[in-house]
Amino acid sequence: MPILDPNAIDFISRSPEQSRRMGMRLGAMLKIGDIVCLQGDLGAGKTTFVQGVAQGWGSLDPVSSPTFIIVNMYRRADKNQLFHLDTYRLESAPEAEMLDLDEMLAIGSLLIEWPERIESILPKERLWLKLEYIDEEHRRLKLTAKGKYYQNMINQLRKSAFGVS
Repeated sequence: MPILDPNAIDFISRSPEQSRRMGMRLGAMLKIGDIVCLQGDLGAGKTTFVQGVAQGWGSLDPVSSPTFIIVNMYRRADKNQLFHLDTYRLESAPEAEMLDLDEMLAIGSLLIEWPERIESILPKERLWLKLEYIDEEHRRLKLTAKGKYYQNMINQLRKSAFGVS
């Protein structure tokens, strides 16, 4: 069994800026229909990572956590949209179904915080990012591809971030 999982990138971010830069690299790759799941406790760095994703994607709007409004939508010049969904306050997966994830994916990319709460309704193919708080400056980020499309994205991200494929 290989030590490194070819379906994943697992690294320690040494600063919020480094986490944001990894997010920027990912954001630059996102296309309509892409789904990125962000799992991590409060303070793990999800919003910081999303700020980088939105910047790399080309958002015209500032990023904030959608905790109280459930979903934020960001725009860019070409009219594409990036949806940032926080399911922390949802009671169930059926409640999330009312948000119409399929429609969001038809017109934009989707970032989901607390995806484990609605995993039963998520597409099987997706990119899963687990963030873990280590200390004030350090976070562990593990990106795992679910499906061939996202495996290709992981390979591109690995090459972009670390110069290896």
